[in-house]
Amino acid sequence: MAVERTAINPVTWSVELGFDQGQLVAGHTRTLYCSGQTAMDADGKPQHEGDMAAQVALSLDNVEAVLAGAGMSLANVVKLAVYTTDVDLLLQHYGVLGARLGAAGVASAMTMLGVTRLAVPGQLVELEATAVA
Repeated sequence: MAVERTAINPVTWSVELGFDQGQLVAGHTRTLYCSGQTAMDADGKPQHEGDMAAQVALSLDNVEAVLAGAGMSLANVVKLAVYTTDVDLLLQHYGVLGARLGAAGVASAMTMLGVTRLAVPGQLVELEATAVA
């Protein structure tokens, strides 16, 4: 059975920003809940201190690695939570995130939250995804 995704947008302003208010998913057989991914290398060392764009890109790489481990890709993401220590700085570099999601055809449900700090000092952004297949 193929996964059927239906965008739920009772208001449409979010569509212009690249995300849906909700995603109704039917026909899926597997759901992957990804832990928050940050700009850490394969040895668990933080990378790109102070560079939001590079941290977003590496965090997305790490999300994609978890997805690939389950035989999925960004195209399977139905919910993305974005946590950042600096919302204004993230918005300046939102194109990094938007371009990657757009290239994958993803307009998932999304939440962006400003937080005081993340678990690892120096990290500016953390991405938490839910994917279905």
